[in-house]
Amino acid sequence: MHRAPATPADMEKLQHDSFMYFVHEANPINGLVIDKTAPNWPASIAATGLALAAYPVGVERGYISRTAATLRTLRTLRFFWNSAQGPEADATGYKGFYYHFLDMQTGKRAWQCELSTVDSTFLLAGALTAGLYFDAETADEREIRALADALYRRADWQWAQNDGLTVTHGWRPEDGFLPYRWEGYDEALLLYTLGLGSPTFPLPETSYTAWTSTYDWRRLYDQEFLYAGPLFIHQLSHIWIDFRGIQDAYMRAKGIDYFENSRRATYVQQQYAIENPRQFEGYGATCWGISASEGPGPTIASLAGREQEFFDYVGRGVPFGPDDGTIAPWAVVASLPFAPEIVLPMLGYCIHEAKLTESNPYGFKASFNASFPLPAGDDHVWVSPWHFGLNQGPIILMIENYRSGLPWRLMRRSPYIMCGLRRAGFAGGWL
Repeated sequence: MHRAPATPADMEKLQHDSFMYFVHEANPINGLVIDKTAPNWPASIAATGLALAAYPVGVERGYISRTAATLRTLRTLRFFWNSAQGPEADATGYKGFYYHFLDMQTGKRAWQCELSTVDSTFLLAGALTAGLYFDAETADEREIRALADALYRRADWQWAQNDGLTVTHGWRPEDGFLPYRWEGYDEALLLYTLGLGSPTFPLPETSYTAWTSTYDWRRLYDQEFLYAGPLFIHQLSHIWIDFRGIQDAYMRAKGIDYFENSRRATYVQQQYAIENPRQFEGYGATCWGISASEGPGPTIASLAGREQEFFDYVGRGVPFGPDDGTIAPWAVVASLPFAPEIVLPMLGYCIHEAKLTESNPYGFKASFNASFPLPAGDDHVWVSPWHFGLNQGPIILMIENYRSGLPWRLMRRSPYIMCGLRRAGFAGGWL
């Protein structure tokens, strides 16, 4: 079915409303941003990093004054620079990295979570974005630049390798390094770029080679591409780095770049929904997009004469699953720069027909599921009750990359990003 695509006015409203999450769901004292809009929930360092990257967009779009954005940014960076760094179980970070979840008020480690290398990557990328944008010769903006630089330089990427070639997922004070490493194509593309670009504790070039050696190239739905099932993997590193026209050795051999790879992955998502092998309600050319997201589970329910497992928060993927009929609109928005011709009709459907932004203060809720059985007499579809900071940021930033390219333009000026890309073997294009 042909559906009217989302309009520039729709994009403007969605970007503005999504930005308001970072205005209203941040602690104004320390800058920490809540992970999701549930009671007594902790902050997420990834959401906080996305907020730091989004504030410049807010200034340029008139959603927030430069003065207010400067103050928020400064308080956030000061908090991370001055917070407790050490092996203690209740610290905020260690070795320049930070715990995945932090108490919104105290900023100390929450839930006995891990020191996360990739979430720290998003935090540091946000800090670097701020350092590049706030370029005025005022005391506050000079301090932003100094703190962003100091935070990035403090991260000990070599320690995070734990004597291996690739980088570990993280560390816990109770039992040391996690057994998992960043291997296989994933959002660690940004992590390795920042690690390789470090002037203080740089990753060796062999770490990147070791990572790309674990890639999985596939042919699915007539598309040949570097495979990863969840859509977010093809997006998160692209929030900050413009991969158009630049290639590493792996992509040179394939004759494409990572941007084109993400375009193909986006089309695979749409084609999977058209074919709908698991026969979920609503899937089609303008209703697709499976990623890491909240779901209606965990539970098992009867669906069209079969037992169907429904998950809660899980990394859903195409085409091998898991898939329980849960669609993540935010993940579709984040593919806007790659394939606007199929993204805009999907967003038009979500906004005007499914009305998924209606009465929601921050644009899209996390996800919806038209297959999940609701109580008798309820003719709605299941919609997540929550907004997540990790969803709001990509919406704001990828709409902006589509509209003006501001995040990409800022990061193309970063000497650390350029150094990291070159050490990873990237060449061509703007490099």
